[in-house]
Amino acid sequence: MLLTVDIGNTNITMALIDQENNIKGTFRVTTKAKRTSDEFGMTLMEFCRMSKVTVEEIKDVIISSVVPKVMHSFNNSIRKYIKKEPIIVGPGIKTGISIKTDFPKEVGADKIVDAAAVYYLYGGNAIVVDFGTATTFDYINEKGEFLYNVILPGLEISAQALWQQAAKLPEIEIVKPASILAKNTDTSMRAGVVYGYIGSTEYIISKMKEEIGRDDIKVYATGGLGRVIYNETDMIDLYDPDLAFKGMKIIYDKNKK
Repeated sequence: MLLTVDIGNTNITMALIDQENNIKGTFRVTTKAKRTSDEFGMTLMEFCRMSKVTVEEIKDVIISSVVPKVMHSFNNSIRKYIKKEPIIVGPGIKTGISIKTDFPKEVGADKIVDAAAVYYLYGGNAIVVDFGTATTFDYINEKGEFLYNVILPGLEISAQALWQQAAKLPEIEIVKPASILAKNTDTSMRAGVVYGYIGSTEYIISKMKEEIGRDDIKVYATGGLGRVIYNETDMIDLYDPDLAFKGMKIIYDKNKK
């Protein structure tokens, strides 16, 4: 059993993957920089208990992280409670993806695992859209080269900007209203945020295809809020919420071989 851990700015998500590449269980907790290794350890133990997996069944751990501040405590929790030295997605690890941007070291581990998953599961000439704290649009060609990246404020950040910066606007639930023709503040905000985000997503995808010069590019989406947008547009070919876990398993296999 492989424990895969995706540490993002908003959430830490975990999955257990067996030898047949089946995901046996997933778990999500809020990312907090001030948790101790024991607090992380208890979270890991609870995840194992809920998944009906013993610590002894976990043969290895691989981590993709974009939050350096939590790594010391989290790594120590793996060593103490799982009794394994975690594999970290980063410099020196084989990914099968060639970063061809201006500054390759700036490309986060989350983008690399998503790119590996899409390239090896679905093929190149693809845009990967990850709806996370920020929404990213990454292009990978047929050679497995990571070439281009667009970063947009995330759907939740966009909504928060309204009620945090405007004193009279309330906090809203991010749900698409039945119509864009709103008649009250709550619905007006939800219409603007969700319909506006659908429009932004579609425009960025179409503009990337235009400037790359290809209309045969496949688009794959992931991330917690990705389903909200995927269900409202025909410009995304597939939504896969487990893309990061699958990418980490692919990278793990490459390094073990």
